[in-house]
Amino acid sequence: MKNDILLRADHITKSYDGIHALKNVSFDLRAGEVQALVGENGAGKSTLVKILTGAVQPDSGTITLDGHPVNANSPQLAKSLGIVAIYQQPTIFPGLTVAENIALGFEEARAWRTVDWKARYRRASALLELLDAKIDPGTDAADLTMAQQQLVEIARALASKARILILDEPTACLSEKETKILFEVLRTLRTQGVGIIYISHRLDELSAIADRVTVLRDGAVVVTRSMSEVSRQELIQLMVGRELSAIFPKRTIAPGEVVLELRGLKRSDVPGSGVSLSLRAGEILGLAGLVGAGRSGLAKTIFGLTPAESGEILLRGKAIRVRTPAEAISHGIAYLPEDRRRHGIIPQMSVSANISLASLKTFVRYGSMDFRAEQAAASACVRRFSIKAPAIFSATATLSGGNQQKVALSRWLETKPSILILDEPTQGVDVGAKAEIHALMGDLAAQGMAILMISSELPEILGMSDRIAVMRSGAIMGVLDRPQATQEAILALALGPGPGVASAVTASEGVPR
Repeated sequence: MKNDILLRADHITKSYDGIHALKNVSFDLRAGEVQALVGENGAGKSTLVKILTGAVQPDSGTITLDGHPVNANSPQLAKSLGIVAIYQQPTIFPGLTVAENIALGFEEARAWRTVDWKARYRRASALLELLDAKIDPGTDAADLTMAQQQLVEIARALASKARILILDEPTACLSEKETKILFEVLRTLRTQGVGIIYISHRLDELSAIADRVTVLRDGAVVVTRSMSEVSRQELIQLMVGRELSAIFPKRTIAPGEVVLELRGLKRSDVPGSGVSLSLRAGEILGLAGLVGAGRSGLAKTIFGLTPAESGEILLRGKAIRVRTPAEAISHGIAYLPEDRRRHGIIPQMSVSANISLASLKTFVRYGSMDFRAEQAAASACVRRFSIKAPAIFSATATLSGGNQQKVALSRWLETKPSILILDEPTQGVDVGAKAEIHALMGDLAAQGMAILMISSELPEILGMSDRIAVMRSGAIMGVLDRPQATQEAILALALGPGPGVASAVTASEGVPR
């Protein structure tokens, strides 16, 4: 690792409506290092990134690059200087192909210039091959998965010859294999002198990639230390400023009756013999599996977004038909999707409007919307779930990721469901918000709600689940009871059956014969 200071931010301050987003923040990045930037949602990480990339102007403070001041910074200037940011939510253009999106990182518009399409595709193919991303450059970006979109963004950043690469939750939508590939790419860039700012709530992965770590709390720098000198628990305490008793506050709750039962549920576009599974009142059933195993597809089928071709859905022993989300809601089924920004909330709408969106009919009086009742309900949710928002009239886009997730969850709880499907409920949220969401899940289960939780984080699956169903190729490969569940047993089922696994599987349910 090189020791030359590449980028320095000195005494940066930024306020919004009198509230300090950053307070006298000083930060430096060396050439050829990966520096982790961590903190709870709302700690100031995003504001600092926006200032470094020229999207926001600081109230005071200076930025220097190679010792030279960066005056009147702007997105165009930052890009020309080699400062490139890749955000948690992909910013690719869905109406363009993969090759066209990547070309935006290195091609410049010139008068009377024709496009060399073959060269464009060759360049895109080479960059994708570097990332070991099996994506056709001619594919429409709108058809990509979240993980593929992330890889295309990284390829575009590589094309721009970035000197400073800022990654915001880059592995949130990547598989373990894709994460390893990304880390190899980052190590290569580090040897080339690129400075990398790495923002992640996945603290366990920081020791594998980061050289130093800077902790932000309440808009101020708490500490900058060598990554090898700080433990995960120390990081958590520095981030939240208090002892965190439990990230996974699992409570023992006796399960009630079977609320939801699936019998051979199958979609025509998903391979496998169909899904058979049961969910009890007061139970948190974890749904594990590798990327592409069919977990989110199953959730969408139960919620009526992609109706099943065959099989049965039983609600308290009675067969029901779920062909639309409206029918699912009428049966007491709620679904919090994986992609929070696209499907969980409407960013431009207020907190109040987002919370009431799935239960509007309850706020209609004599054919007109009762806005006072809507606002009262929203205020109650804000208090109950400790949603940090300037006001219930504020645009949801202005909230941190963890608070946006609480708003999305509030919307579905307002429908008074008996079955709650959570797809990656804590993806991209900080450890404090994660613990709050986990505690809320425990409270809901204690009240008798049946919860189906999809998660790619094995510690979350193991820490919060009463039972764990493992999917592979559109089918349930086994269901593990909590005492027998281990990471090894889950991965063995996800990858395929192996010696010593069958004894840990509940053979009476969900195992294909």
